[in-house]
Amino acid sequence: MTSSAWAAFNTARERYREALERFGRTVRGLKTLQQRLVDHRPGPAYTVRNAVVYNRALDDLDPAARIRLILVGDNPGRREQETGRYLVGPSGKIAESFFRAAPELRINFRRNVLILNKTPVHTPRTAELRELCRAGGPELTGLIAETQRFMASLLLEFHRALSTSARPVPVWITGYSEMRRGGIFDPYTAALVGLYAGAKPFLRDQVFLYRHFSMNQFSADLRRQTLEGEGVRPALDRIGRSYRQRILGW
Repeated sequence: MTSSAWAAFNTARERYREALERFGRTVRGLKTLQQRLVDHRPGPAYTVRNAVVYNRALDDLDPAARIRLILVGDNPGRREQETGRYLVGPSGKIAESFFRAAPELRINFRRNVLILNKTPVHTPRTAELRELCRAGGPELTGLIAETQRFMASLLLEFHRALSTSARPVPVWITGYSEMRRGGIFDPYTAALVGLYAGAKPFLRDQVFLYRHFSMNQFSADLRRQTLEGEGVRPALDRIGRSYRQRILGW
């Protein structure tokens, strides 16, 4: 990174850390509600360690880091709240395998990708954010919406820090289905649309939407939609722009 990019990156990272510390203090009993979700659902039992999860992988980066992609997931699951790192569970392993199998993209998933989420609030599964909101009432529902608006602003801040018009860094937002109106991530979508309306066109053009990596949805959709003779990158660009237009309107 250039010195100016590194300074902007550090500013965004510190704002991220401070905000998540504040979110974690805002709602009393959040971890208790999350533990109830874990204890009353099928699946592996575990102890909730981190109610709100900061991605500590960002602390591993230095000015020599070469970020070629910003990837946005949903929210931290079991492995993420245990490790304090994003996309390290089953979906992360699938994503890592995808990039290994696509060397033409020249992206090492663990070295060249900055990973964010739509909210840092943990649930065992993303759909259980709705149950968490019902259990926590208006206060927690409002907090989760606030975290989404913050994470949308953070995405644009990192996007600006790492991009130039000559070398823009693409943004892949995975899991677009709950970004529709009335979906779990409706607040994230609304914030993103407003924020990027004021961004430079080359940044807006580098935002792409896709299906989840979980259960191979991303790869299956890519295979299904790739045209005969079309390369991986052109197919990804075309598909990602189509979903962006559908959900974000540009």
